[in-house]
Amino acid sequence: MSALSGLRVLDLSRVLAGPWAGQMLADLGADVVKVERPGAGDDTRAWGPPYLRDADGRDTSEAAYFLSANRNKRSITIDFTQPEGQQRVRELVQRADVLIENFKVGGLAAYGLDYQSLQALNPRLIYCSVTGFGQQGPYAKRAGYDFMIQAMGGLMSITGKADGEEGAGPVKVGVALTDILTGLYASNAILAALAERERSGQGQYIDLALLDVQIACLGNQALNYLTTGVPPKRLGNAHPNIVPYQDFPTADGDFILTVGNDGQFRKFCEVAGHPEWATDPRFVSNASRVANRAELIPLIRQVTVFRTTAEWIAALEQAGVPCGPINDLAQVFADPQVQARGTRIRMAHPLAGEVDLVANPIRLSRTPVDYRRPPPLLGEHNSEVFADWLSD
Repeated sequence: MSALSGLRVLDLSRVLAGPWAGQMLADLGADVVKVERPGAGDDTRAWGPPYLRDADGRDTSEAAYFLSANRNKRSITIDFTQPEGQQRVRELVQRADVLIENFKVGGLAAYGLDYQSLQALNPRLIYCSVTGFGQQGPYAKRAGYDFMIQAMGGLMSITGKADGEEGAGPVKVGVALTDILTGLYASNAILAALAERERSGQGQYIDLALLDVQIACLGNQALNYLTTGVPPKRLGNAHPNIVPYQDFPTADGDFILTVGNDGQFRKFCEVAGHPEWATDPRFVSNASRVANRAELIPLIRQVTVFRTTAEWIAALEQAGVPCGPINDLAQVFADPQVQARGTRIRMAHPLAGEVDLVANPIRLSRTPVDYRRPPPLLGEHNSEVFADWLSD
């Protein structure tokens, strides 16, 4: 038995944030049924190339983007703009524990599929709504997309090279991180609501906004501002509160040095051949290094260029100083640690024969993640789901 075996989830969401939450619950054992538009399905089915290829190297209909967020689900097609489709959803809701949706505020009310309507049919239903800006406020009715939210929520203001450097300017994160983080918050909220339902017997409504999540995930940068009243600036790969904690050039590339305390700094100075830096009043503590960042960083750069990346990593690892290479994704999946952890998995697929996916990072000792189904074809499980859910 998986951790969430027996849990039924109706996933009406599309794109990434909602589907990511649904995939998390599915990986933990829930029966997640993805409700899609007939003939088109989730928007991300068409977000290619790249597409999954079959054994002959030909593109299938399955976009890589869709594959990333829909493992372990079953797909059904329902047109709930039509009365018969709405009735079908209501029938399924009466057997569901959780519903996930990411339509615009009020978007499902027109079809009688809003929380108030469905809660009347199933008082135990956990109903999770994911929107760009939440259910109230001046922006509530706006559509919200990850890129836009990264900008509005402050993330881009602290991401990118510092003003005055070549190529300076705000930059988005290279994946739709706000969507993914919102999906993780959504799955946490759903599990909390399910735990509370064990006591009360009642479901509840979950209101999740991408903007709220983005701001919550600013972490120490948000508190840097709230504590000082000064908005943080872009620092490229440098850290606002720790020095040295950034990339440095080597004889054949670059590497990352992440010195987290004064002891590690002393060890680094010894490996670098400059033990005097560790006793220099300008650099003796992290606070002094942050204050004198502009003096220390050029000194380190002048030293790191004389060894290769591999030489630096070998020497610093032996000394107990955290560091690492800057890998592309080919190097990531070839890394022996990544391979030892089983981060790349392979599943049978009806069109491609097999599909490679990224493993769920959660490791449960007694109820491990179960990879039961590859990301589904559109409407693949229509008959199966209706028989399973509506026959008992």
